[in-house]
Amino acid sequence: MPTHPDMQYEKNALAEGHSRVCGIDEAGRGPLAGPVVAAAVILPPDFELPGLTDSKQLSARKRESLFEQLMQSPDVLKGIAQATVEEIERLNILRATHLAMARAAQSICPSPDFCLIDGLPVPGFPIDSRSIVKGDAHCLSIAAASVLAKVTRDRIMRELHEKFPQYGWDHNAGYGTAQHMRAIEKYGITPHHRRSFAPVAQATLPLEF
Repeated sequence: MPTHPDMQYEKNALAEGHSRVCGIDEAGRGPLAGPVVAAAVILPPDFELPGLTDSKQLSARKRESLFEQLMQSPDVLKGIAQATVEEIERLNILRATHLAMARAAQSICPSPDFCLIDGLPVPGFPIDSRSIVKGDAHCLSIAAASVLAKVTRDRIMRELHEKFPQYGWDHNAGYGTAQHMRAIEKYGITPHHRRSFAPVAQATLPLEF
């Protein structure tokens, strides 16, 4: 049964004395290629956008529509950031994800003073925060962030697909689908592949640049 996120978490944080509460989510932890993207969103009080929910429950067309509405709303404050493949390799995917989240939150002006973060606790986050497991299904600002992060990353992967069409990134977004794995076996890996991820690390063919 579909869930309907609301703004209760945001209202609770405001009642505790915070003034600018943002929701944060990411897209792209699991793929074998491409950056990890995070978004942070501060919604105005009593914000409503019909159909807005966890991006994973939405069709690509619906996500795109909600993305445009969120981006065009002057009352919605948002920040979108990424951690590159190089940073993922240097830091590991978890720390790189946290870095992208911090960048997204800190890019909002004025900055949030409290963050609601999807998932498990984020140690050392630079802004006071609370983590919410499955927050994108329960917290409206996190749901909004999930849409912004997912659509942004999908667009990035479609752009990369233009240079490396054999991997099917326009539809697999860099995830390890059977077609993607066959392409790695046939063509090798690119600078956009995460070499530390096991399926990529096991590729034996020379690099394709």
